[in-house]
Amino acid sequence: MPMSRSKYLAIDSEMLQSLHRFAAANPMCVRSYDSEISGIACRIYEGNINNYWLSSNKYDTSYQPFYPTWILSAFALAHGAKSLGFEQLVDVGSGDGRIAYCGKLLGMESHGVEIDHDLVQLQNSISAAAGVSYSAIRADATRFDYGTLKLSRPIFFISGLPEMGEMLANSVIKQVMSIKGLRQSAGFNFMGSHVMKSHSRDHTGWAWGSVIANRDLELAGTVTLPTLWTTDQVIDTAYVYARFRQQ
Repeated sequence: MPMSRSKYLAIDSEMLQSLHRFAAANPMCVRSYDSEISGIACRIYEGNINNYWLSSNKYDTSYQPFYPTWILSAFALAHGAKSLGFEQLVDVGSGDGRIAYCGKLLGMESHGVEIDHDLVQLQNSISAAAGVSYSAIRADATRFDYGTLKLSRPIFFISGLPEMGEMLANSVIKQVMSIKGLRQSAGFNFMGSHVMKSHSRDHTGWAWGSVIANRDLELAGTVTLPTLWTTDQVIDTAYVYARFRQQ
């Protein structure tokens, strides 16, 4: 991450330092060092997710093992949600909480829903050390009652790549549709795939087209960002914003 603001990074200096505090407080970041990249002073954080990856695999309703989104990508995703007018952020399968953390930095009401006990404890410890407080909830996202959060204009981030996360997405969308008032105001963010889009008959929604169509959603925007599982691929991850189609 850059050490300070530049013309290439439109982010408040205080928020940038909060992102560094997140990394410094995260025990998965086992080493850091400073380097200059394209003339920009940066701090590089190296991590080891093995223990948390193994822990996240032990649940029957875990639709994707823990793979963290890059911190700057998480910030960009939360910023995109706020730009679309959403006021609350619910990260479904929140891992170490970086998307919910970034939402809180941007002034959104943030919640992380995570099934793994170790990851929820990790969220709470990072949040306390970095001084950024949000709600970290240990729950099975397919059974959690989202009505208890008293949401009015939320966006739900679904942590699951196409096919692997479709059951999770359908479960969450169905629950949101049952909550009075959210049918007109809620939105979703899906982790899409350029590769799957090009190799399947689903050429809309970056392989989420069938879910979007079947649940009466419409595209609200897309952004392509780098993240951990794309380091060995030429194409980065497409993130798809969708909301309920208005009658």
